[in-house]
Parts: sequence; structure tokens; C-alpha cells
Amino acid sequence: MRFEDEPVPGFQLPILPGHSSPGRLERVLRAGRFAVTAEIAPPDSADPNEVYLRARIFDGYVDAINATDGSGANCHMSSVGVCALLTREGYATIMQASCRDKNRIGMQGDILGAAAMGVANVLCLTGDGVQAGDQPDAKPVFDLDCMSLIETVRTMRDDSRLRSGRKLTQSPKLFIGGAANPFAQPFEFRPERLAKKIAAGAQFVQTQYCYDIEMLKRYMERVREMGLHEQVYILVGVGPLASANAARWIRAHVPGVHIPDEIIDRLAGAEKPKLEGRKICVELIQQIREIEGVHGVHVMAYRQEEAVAEIIDASGVLEGREPWHPHRDTPTEQQRAAS
Repeated sequence: MRFEDEPVPGFQLPILPGHSSPGRLERVLRAGRFAVTAEIAPPDSADPNEVYLRARIFDGYVDAINATDGSGANCHMSSVGVCALLTREGYATIMQASCRDKNRIGMQGDILGAAAMGVANVLCLTGDGVQAGDQPDAKPVFDLDCMSLIETVRTMRDDSRLRSGRKLTQSPKLFIGGAANPFAQPFEFRPERLAKKIAAGAQFVQTQYCYDIEMLKRYMERVREMGLHEQVYILVGVGPLASANAARWIRAHVPGVHIPDEIIDRLAGAEKPKLEGRKICVELIQQIREIEGVHGVHVMAYRQEEAVAEIIDASGVLEGREPWHPHRDTPTEQQRAAS
């Protein structure tokens, strides 16, 4: 997809009328295209090249890249740092902001700093408890939760003030997101919680992994009845399963992820389970694409990031368009050799 004003790495696009941010993700969604986002695992390193290499495998297949924030309560390069590096290169990033590790002072500072460096999207999360990670004796903060963080970012953007009431001389121009989990109990409460996040200021949501299309359809039916699909952009989480054992472990240990027996049986009977898992992911994306009110998919391919391009290409959801990336108009080695 090409806009009249193509981005230049290191420089922000102008904010279009009716838009909240200068970001390409918001432009793609508001243009009515089916968006694709993916998740990058920040490295256990201070080497920026590790970040660039991890991002480059998504080139041409995703509209924005999520940088996780201490995912699983484990320490990695910060989300702010990853987003700053990638934004400088021209990538569209979604900064995940978890409430576990910082109080409201630190979080508001990160929001301002990220916006100053060109980050256009933020995903507000409560965060995993420290007991889930490899430093369980760390002190959790949770001064805010996802709902109050969404409200805080909206206040900073729309009212140009901090939670204290102090005025900002320049507000952060951000597209605000939150998480949604259609598959966690109590199921009937999930659309109501989505409505609360929209009221707090969420403009897009990315959901937990979806492996049960019928459950998603029931959730989206209620979302449509409430008119929420016209108030927020919904990107459904998907990801390839590596094996039947991995699927069983996820079903037993990851809250809100429901994997039907049929999928586990299919993986168990496959000669090449990892390839079968990718095929299942493609099929799920294609089915999700047909559900009214869904605006995109969010691909979480943990330790299978190299498969994202293959999965998106096979799904056909981009319909021939190539999302902008820093190397899109740069000739490849083969093209240079042929010229």
C-alpha cells in the first residue's frame, strides 16, 4: 500500500485529518485494509544489530511491529529502546507498556520519550506477575493497570496534561491500543470489558491467541450487537504451534488460550508437526479474515519468527499489497547483479 506521502526513515509523516497519530498502522486501518502486525522478541543484548536483524525478517509482510515489554516477567532490551531503534530505521512500531515494572511517573516519562522519538502506537498492558519470570524476587509495582494506563495516555494526548494536572507543552500523538481476551472466563463478560477499554480511550486491540474460530465468532457476534466493532479496530492474535505437546502445554498453562482437541489431534498425527502448525495458522487467518468486525491479525510466532512471511503470504490476506518497510525501494543483490 502506498500513500501519497511516503515515509522517510527518521522523519514522521503528517497527521491526516481525523487521525490521532502520524503512524502508518492507523492509516492502513482507517483506509479499510486488513492489517497485519507481528511481535518481535527483544534480545538479551545491547547490540542494536540484533534488533535490526530480527525486524528485517518481517519486511514486506507486516504493517507494524510490536516490541514486548518484559514479556513473561523476564528482562530483555526495553520496549522503548527497541522501538526507538526501529523507528529511526523507518519501521512502524507498537510500544508495549506494562504496568508491572514502573509507577505512573516512570510510565508517563516513557510515553513522552517514545513519542518524541517517533513512536506512533502504544499498547497498554497490566503485565504478567513477577512470579512468572526468572527473577521472582523482583518488586512488582502495578501502580496503574491497563485501564488506568489507557486513560492516562489519552489524557496526555487529548488534554495535554499529566495525571497530576500539570500541562504539557507538546502532547504525544499516539494511536492507543489495549489487549483483549475473547477466550477467557467469564466469556460473557469479555465484550463488556472491551467496551470499558474503548470508553477509557482504546482505539485498537490485539487479542490473545485464537485457535477456536467458533468461540471467536460468538464473541464477535456480541461485539457487533453492542456496536463495538465500529468504535475500535480489532486485530485477532494468531500463531503457529510447533507440536502437539507444545499445544497441550499452552492450553494448560497460558490463561485464556483455548486449543480444541481437533487441533491437537491434527498436530499429533502429522508427519511434520511444525509444518502442520503453520498450515493450521494459515487456515485460521483465512477464516478470521471472513468474520465481520475483525480488522486484522496479530501474529505471535514465538521462536518461529522466520515463518511469519511464509504464513502471511500463504494466507493471502494482504491481497497483493506490500506494507512499507525501510528496504522496499532498495534494489536487492540479485536485482543489482541483473542490471
